[in-house]
Formats: sequence, structure tokens, C-alpha cells
Amino acid sequence: MAQLMTLDDLRRILVACAGEDDGIDLTGDILDTAFEDLGYDSLALMESAARIKQEYGVDLSDDDVADVETPRALLDIVNGAVPSTP
Repeated sequence: MAQLMTLDDLRRILVACAGEDDGIDLTGDILDTAFEDLGYDSLALMESAARIKQEYGVDLSDDDVADVETPRALLDIVNGAVPSTP
């Protein structure tokens, strides 16, 4: 069975891929906060998508990454996807 991605997992990936802006608190309730408000742009999300594929086997399309606006939406996509075969 595939491992579900948690908000803590996503926080770890976001920080590893793009860093954490000093003015942004990723430890709070960020599920419905827009990535733009968290300081993450499309490039940071593409980096995060590559890490998600590596760790969870979920290949997010460029359209998925471009359309996702919040951590909750990204978690829903990742956790609802069927992992690609290695």
C-alpha cells in the first residue's frame, strides 16, 4: 500500500526544495493558505513535485502543479493518485 503524504511531509519537502522565508511560518495551519502567500512560486512547486515523485512515486503533471493553489489541494492530488511504477 502506498504511503500517504502528510502535511508535515509536505512542509519538509517545501523547505528542502525552496527554503523557508523568514516572514512565513510553515508550522501553523497552512492547509488552506495559498502557496503564493507562503512565498512559493511555480518554480519552487516544480522542485517540490520532483521530490514528491522521487519519494512517493506520484508523477504530478505540469498542469497539476500550475493549478494547485494550497497545500490541502496538493495533498489531495498526491494522496489520491496512483503511484507510477519505478
